[in-house]
Amino acid sequence: MTIQDVAKAAGVSPMTVSHVINDHPHVKNETRERVLRAIAELDYRVNVAARNLRTGRTGTIGLAVAEVDRPYYGQLAAAIIAAAARHGLKVAIEQTGASREGELDALALSRNRLYDGLILSTVGLGPADTELLKVDYPVVILGERIFDGPVDHVAMPNVDGARAATAHLIERGCRRVALIDGGFQGDEVDVSSLRYTGYREALDAAGIAFDPGLVAPIDALTMEAGAAAARRLADSGADFDGAFCVTDTVAIGVLRGLADRGVAVPARVKVIGFDNIAEGAYTVPSLSTIDPDHTLMADTAVDLLAQRLTEKGKNKREAREFISRFSVVARESTG
Repeated sequence: MTIQDVAKAAGVSPMTVSHVINDHPHVKNETRERVLRAIAELDYRVNVAARNLRTGRTGTIGLAVAEVDRPYYGQLAAAIIAAAARHGLKVAIEQTGASREGELDALALSRNRLYDGLILSTVGLGPADTELLKVDYPVVILGERIFDGPVDHVAMPNVDGARAATAHLIERGCRRVALIDGGFQGDEVDVSSLRYTGYREALDAAGIAFDPGLVAPIDALTMEAGAAAARRLADSGADFDGAFCVTDTVAIGVLRGLADRGVAVPARVKVIGFDNIAEGAYTVPSLSTIDPDHTLMADTAVDLLAQRLTEKGKNKREAREFISRFSVVARESTG
């Protein structure tokens, strides 16, 4: 069954059928309904593969994230899907496993033209991999501010947000603020090192001496790791009255670990996270956090990608970097 068969059955031109299939806004409702009835009666199917070959576009963008089972990435994916729909785009989600190899695989899928472009939330790739991003299709890096490379980048307000989170604890009376953070080494720039920088800056601004004994490194940004770190801190006898957690997922684990040791939050220790995942509003106590405005980040990433898709290789603008705004969301865990 062809588009010409549908046009004949509906009494319209093949171009009108094409406009209906592609949801063209300037088709009369009566005509649209007649065409849709003909499509249904004839059981017509659009030959997507042929259309993609003709247009050079699939209408699908890729979203590569570290782990699909984390609340943060689920919330991010939902925002990306909503933003893409406003551009008439579908989203295919890839899980990279928080590894460099997984992120390179996601780049390869776009290179093979399964997607029109890619939004890549990086964990494994670093500044040394900048050359790998010099590709002939649109890529937007999303998340950490680690690239000074050839592609558009929508970044988290990592340093500023972490500084504000720590300052919030200090404003609430904390003077011994623990940091529950991922392992960071040397000059490696990632979410952990950036938020560590913000933490240190807040302490310095308040005239509070840094105590390395209050830094609890974790090897995974999970609830389990957060709970274990909180229990270790409590068991060590460390004197701390606040805890800044590198993510909300970690912070939820910290709440559990402190409860396991009978440490009252916020009466004895105040806790704040980062990401403003939905679950944080329902913990007991509810979790204070940094909101990096996921909707704005998703809208900006998709807008940048959609703009690149229309450039068609001509007069391409320089790579752009956008750092999201943020706000402190004060809830019960900080008093």
